[in-house]
Amino acid sequence: MASFVVANINPLNHFGGVSFVPDRDIPDLSGKVVLVTGGNAGLGKESILRLAKHNPKKIFLGARSESKATDAIASIKSSVENVEISWIPLDLTSTKSIQNAAEQFNTQSQRLDILILNAGVMALPPGETELGHEIQLGTNHTGHFLFTQLLLPTLLRTAEEPDSDVRVVSLSSVGHHLAPSFETILDQEKLKKVNTNTRYGASKAANILFAAELARRYPSITSVSVHPGVILTDLYNSVSGRSFFHALGPKALGVIGTSVPGGARNSLWAAAGAKKEDLVNGAYYVPVGNLKKNNCYAKSEDMGKRLWEWTESELKKANI
Repeated sequence: MASFVVANINPLNHFGGVSFVPDRDIPDLSGKVVLVTGGNAGLGKESILRLAKHNPKKIFLGARSESKATDAIASIKSSVENVEISWIPLDLTSTKSIQNAAEQFNTQSQRLDILILNAGVMALPPGETELGHEIQLGTNHTGHFLFTQLLLPTLLRTAEEPDSDVRVVSLSSVGHHLAPSFETILDQEKLKKVNTNTRYGASKAANILFAAELARRYPSITSVSVHPGVILTDLYNSVSGRSFFHALGPKALGVIGTSVPGGARNSLWAAAGAKKEDLVNGAYYVPVGNLKKNNCYAKSEDMGKRLWEWTESELKKANI
């Protein structure tokens, strides 16, 4: 917990970095196809709104709820004219839903230039996905792992085109400092017995490990993980036992916290704002564009390889 607190109050995690204004600095996205998971609200919706202003060929919004997705699309289109946005039904706790979502996408698009793995859950009570994985790890990591694997042929095909710039951005968090030992992450029975904040930390560590290993295995794709910042929503109120952030009070949160538009900036920078040559493939960034080159999860080839192989093995057990 101490390292988590330090990471959040460390000014280097909240100041500095690159100057980046999405409306000004995202280049023209003509011809590009974008997919954002969890795009119906919060950071995902904000990311779609900002990208939509730069003339992408099409945007796909992955979300569980049709009504919320429809409302989000209507809201975005009220601000941005002539943008094509389609809802992809996606429940990351369900392998069938993930498979259907990937199939639906692949039948509608022959390319994928930007994939933002934004959807996630936080500080949930004990539970598990249909694979038997702890609910937060299963949603935040395993669900996105399977979804990305099913989209890989399209991502790799797009990456083969001249002047391609295919990017996958995984939303992690400084919450990775709450993670238990790596061995506990791989042992679902042990992981289910720890507290909700530790389980959340495990999922965020997994996001960094996945992004780094994806970059190692498929270097034609630029894959990075990002911390969006401490977002000023109710989501953080559940962290650290009701909670460190709650105890800080509104004034302190105002210093280290950020709004939803501000919180989307780091993922938008990584997905479209940064020049390809300015991104370190496999790296982890805090807002905005601050490279954390000594992050243990981004650096560890052993942990990245083992998590990847463990996840593949778990999916094979379920005949996926």
